Amino acid sequence: MRQLVIFLEERSAKAMLDGLLPRVIPAGVTYRCIPFEGKQDLDKQIERRLRGWIQPATAFLILRDQDASDCKVLKQGLGQKAANANRPDTVIRIACRELESWYFGDLEAVEKALEIPKLLRHANKRQYRTPDGIVSPSQELEKITSGLYQKTSGSRAIGKYLTPDRNTSASFQVFLQGLEKAIATIPIES
Repeated sequence: MRQLVIFLEERSAKAMLDGLLPRVIPAGVTYRCIPFEGKQDLDKQIERRLRGWIQPATAFLILRDQDASDCKVLKQGLGQKAANANRPDTVIRIACRELESWYFGDLEAVEKALEIPKLLRHANKRQYRTPDGIVSPSQELEKITSGLYQKTSGSRAIGKYLTPDRNTSASFQVFLQGLEKAIATIPIES
């Protein structure tokens, strides 16, 4: 069985991906999302988890929020940990600022998932046109949804409606490219 393993910073990312991935992962590939208890936990354990993985025909992807970190430094550090674990082909993807930036990239999905009429009108506001530039997207999302967005339950609901073709978040599109790249490295079992 060909498998993609995705290591995540938190459970809300898994909740979202469980709604999205069945629609974008090709047939013949399974996926497994493994959330950690925050970025420090991920950083602390990732080398050991990668090194200890014994199932064949597996590719790895690490997804982490940028928060206030330098994106390039963060990606380099995670890449070094993967290399130290003898998994240099691990794909590293950083959600610009926070995962919620991806939701601003598809406010139609948020409107449907949370059943908030006319939420899509916010997409035309200047401060939301470039989702990856929003300084605190989770706080902004809570604000424009009048508190209806909750991190894990909201992510679970929104993931089912996220549509790759209409999502304007550049980091979301780079993540999708990373999925394709990781899947392409999975050996075909004979």
